[in-house]
Amino acid sequence: MGGQDARLRAVVSLAQAMAAAHTPRESWRAAALGARDALGGNFTALSVWERELGLLRVLVNEGERAHGEEEFPEDETYPVHQFPEITEFLHERWAGGGEPNAWVETAADPPGGGAGYGHAGGPPSGSWGRVAALRRRGRGCCVVAPIVMHGRAWGELYVARPVGAPVFDAADADFATVLASVVAAGLVQTERLEEVRRLAFTDPLTGLANRRAVDMRLDEAVERHRADGAVVSLVVCDLNGLKRVNDTLGHAVGDRLLERFGSVLSLCGAMLPGALAARLGGDEFCLLSVGPSADEVVAVSDELCLRAGELELGEGVACGVASTGDPIGPMRSARRLFRLADAAQYRAKAARSAKPVVAGRDGAVLRLADAPPSAPHDRRRFRGRS
Repeated sequence: MGGQDARLRAVVSLAQAMAAAHTPRESWRAAALGARDALGGNFTALSVWERELGLLRVLVNEGERAHGEEEFPEDETYPVHQFPEITEFLHERWAGGGEPNAWVETAADPPGGGAGYGHAGGPPSGSWGRVAALRRRGRGCCVVAPIVMHGRAWGELYVARPVGAPVFDAADADFATVLASVVAAGLVQTERLEEVRRLAFTDPLTGLANRRAVDMRLDEAVERHRADGAVVSLVVCDLNGLKRVNDTLGHAVGDRLLERFGSVLSLCGAMLPGALAARLGGDEFCLLSVGPSADEVVAVSDELCLRAGELELGEGVACGVASTGDPIGPMRSARRLFRLADAAQYRAKAARSAKPVVAGRDGAVLRLADAPPSAPHDRRRFRGRS
């Protein structure tokens, strides 16, 4: 009874840990750690089956990692033909009825199988690829539980014990099957949260970040600037000629112009490590950069203006830059950086400049940003929270 209570607590703990995760990596890690502890293993891996590539890709390794194993590997993959049970078992056998049960492999298994434990109707015991991996990494046995999501094989949960530890038995395999189901439920929740987050912070037309994402990132950037002096730069762009395109060629063509410029903005943003490319709304876009110097940001802004001018639709872009790397005064709030970049963009728009206007390098921008609007419908729609 005590063992059953312990396993029930382990299931609850695993579910709670995955529910508390905020990112996919946190969710993978919670799944691996929870399963490892629940099954008394010393190592756990969570892998996803990439059908289009025929690969089993490791997402996370937790516990006593062997040489070369990383917690979140970038490119640890295995051809599925080395572990055929994930395809043969789940597609050919489970699809015909029954449950996706876990199985056990041991380092002592011969190439032909026979020593490991498997459920009736499960995969052949003793997958040579997996047995070889156990031996190579100094592990004595493992239990492998298929993870099924949305009615199809998603990947697998793998828990190992060291050489000399008790070999997993049939009860462990049954319990691993239960744990895999809990992990699957947690991963589904993570997928849904990621989709909600993506929709909440993404512009649906261009696929760029939206204004909400910029506000959050800019607040964080300004706090970092205050803490360690990191250079924070904001490039605000107004796409010229969109109204004319909409009026003469239709909104579908106007949308295509927005998408094309969004691609150009994304390409140029990639020249600044970690930069955020966003559509603020309508014909207004921005790049937010943390780290690169003001000169680097201005150079990328020059490139952006050049590429925008070469688009077959539209009339180029008006671009304003504000950077803490330039003499723009103290950065009291994110709102001030927005006002400065907006004022610089307004100057570029009014002058029909083919190059960016830079706050701190154009004295009129500082005066414009700090002056109150001259009329209720003044073009200077300075954004930002007060």
